Amino acid sequence: MESKINEASMSESEPPKPGSKMNSDSIDFTDTKIAFSAKTDKELIKMGRLFGLMNKSVLVNVGSKIGLVAIKLRLPFVDYIVKQTIFQQFCGGENLMDCQKSIDTLYKNNSLTILDFGAEGKSNEEELNSVMEETMRAIEFAASNVSVPVISTKITGLVDNNVLIKLQNKEELTSGEQREYTALLERIDNICSKAAELKVGVFVDAEESWLQDPIDDIVMDMMSKYNHDRVNVYNTYQLYRHDKLADLKTHHKMTIEGGFLFGAKLVRGAYMEKERERASENGYKSPIQTDKASTDRDFDAGIDYCVRNYKNIASCCASHNVESNLKQAALIDELGLDKEHPHFNFCQLYGMSDYITFNIGKAGYNVAKYVPYGPIKDVVPYLIRRAQENSSVTGEMSRELSLIKSEIKRRGI
Repeated sequence: MESKINEASMSESEPPKPGSKMNSDSIDFTDTKIAFSAKTDKELIKMGRLFGLMNKSVLVNVGSKIGLVAIKLRLPFVDYIVKQTIFQQFCGGENLMDCQKSIDTLYKNNSLTILDFGAEGKSNEEELNSVMEETMRAIEFAASNVSVPVISTKITGLVDNNVLIKLQNKEELTSGEQREYTALLERIDNICSKAAELKVGVFVDAEESWLQDPIDDIVMDMMSKYNHDRVNVYNTYQLYRHDKLADLKTHHKMTIEGGFLFGAKLVRGAYMEKERERASENGYKSPIQTDKASTDRDFDAGIDYCVRNYKNIASCCASHNVESNLKQAALIDELGLDKEHPHFNFCQLYGMSDYITFNIGKAGYNVAKYVPYGPIKDVVPYLIRRAQENSSVTGEMSRELSLIKSEIKRRGI
């Protein structure tokens, strides 16, 4: 996340400086006082109720389907309900200025912010250009805010998905599709150019496997243009795919050969069920790992690879897995490296895993929250994914709910 990580940790109330005795051994993910220090009693109780409901997978699945239909029909009461529940929990606001309160609260609790305009699946030129323009505004906003070192963008918000699918399948584009592709390249170049000029990082999100190859190619091209003096552009690697650890290493070697720096955000992944269903329906081998243990193995191997090659890789452990976060922190300490080095980063989603984020930040490591924002109708798909992912990962959800209850008890409320 480059220089602003270090700048943002300079004030007296921020994480310990290099040389501090605090290290990975000092991280206590059960310290609920630190984990929920940003929450008022009222907010904590509300969060507990919401997470209790989200821990019921049947309720989430039914509610998600009803919610999508209701939003599409523009039923008047739906926006209010969404805004007062999952939107308030998982989003910073409907626009950039709305996010400032969340950004400031995170900063006071040793966490930086990664801004993510929650638009995806756009198709007409007006919508696509509006996403680019909003992303450019986010970059300018980040540049003026020391606690926002990075913004996130989605290629699927900048071009019709059908163009990406045809590129993936190596099908010839029509003249109209070629114009759309050229426009995409101009949009992403404008974003990365502005970010490099203002020294703001850009995380490019990963997408479904049937769209990802052309995205990888585009992002690597942007790295070759804008990752010379510092890492401005990052690609995202979903390690629940069995081929992505190899891609990570291949792309790193390409940057070495090309004489530029590599930016990598490591995640486990967000489209597992969709991927398996599509593979089954179309009769090809699923790109998803055979089991969770294989995903964990590749994710942790990716963390190990990036940390050991930190001189020319800026990486982010974007994970809600306690063990993986501890692994990165412990490896940094084991190798005697500066925990505040801008190439070592941690990240979790806003509204989730505060017990991980704020305890990592308290121990002095670079950590940020991924803060989505945008009109409710645009971010509902994102919100539904969050609810479904939370309810499907029973262990993690139960752990967080248990910690919320512990903090409620500690406070005596």
